Amino acid sequence: MSQKIIFFDIDGTLYDHDKKLPASTKKALLQLQEKGHEVAIATGRAPFMFEELLEELGIETFVSYNGQYVVFKGEPIYKNALDNEALLRLADLAEERKHPIVYMNHEDMKTNTLDHEHILAGIQSLKISHFPAHDPAFHEGRELYQSLLFCQDPEDKEYENAYPEFDFVRWHPFAVDIIPAGGSKAQGIQKIIDQLGIAPENIYAFGDGLNDVEMLKTVVNSVAMGDGHEEAKQAAKHVTTNVTEDGIVNGLKMVGLLE
Repeated sequence: MSQKIIFFDIDGTLYDHDKKLPASTKKALLQLQEKGHEVAIATGRAPFMFEELLEELGIETFVSYNGQYVVFKGEPIYKNALDNEALLRLADLAEERKHPIVYMNHEDMKTNTLDHEHILAGIQSLKISHFPAHDPAFHEGRELYQSLLFCQDPEDKEYENAYPEFDFVRWHPFAVDIIPAGGSKAQGIQKIIDQLGIAPENIYAFGDGLNDVEMLKTVVNSVAMGDGHEEAKQAAKHVTTNVTEDGIVNGLKMVGLLE
């Protein structure tokens, strides 16, 4: 059997809605690795937000920040930083609108606002131990790969119209990701495929959210979770069961990777 590479989103795909890894999912991923396949992560999270998961599953290859920071076999191979000048201007507008920002590089994240309830709600929803400290100048002179803008729909539309340098992807009622325009998980995945030289029919992807849509459209063998966003399900070639109903196992069987 020729080697395959399978990319998995984390939240709502590998992790259930309590941010737990189902036992059946862990077993399935270990089985894929035993078969000689490459198991990789494709997430909007920062690398420091899923270190424990990488260690638990023995994974060394990942697409983080929705494609802006890519690591292959433990080595960074692609970095796509935010336009710093445009981010400075956006920060000024956000301050006027009283919309907090969290600035993020590959090692850490800092907030420009102290004790804001929307930041608390958004970060707590990820169920991570790392909370951003206060450093309003963190974005100055650093390469940042993503930022979080805390505003509600449709407040983000003003930013979309004013800053074509960025794409804005909502992941929480209070928050959107800010990434470089045109950046996506699909773009990050391509950087890894270029390294491996794997044929398109041997590439697989699992996801559930709006930030997975481009990936699910692009990858030949794509699977959306049954309880995922409707746009994700429409973009995918297959739709499996819910994450809590052995969705990963059933999806892998659906595409012929598990019996």
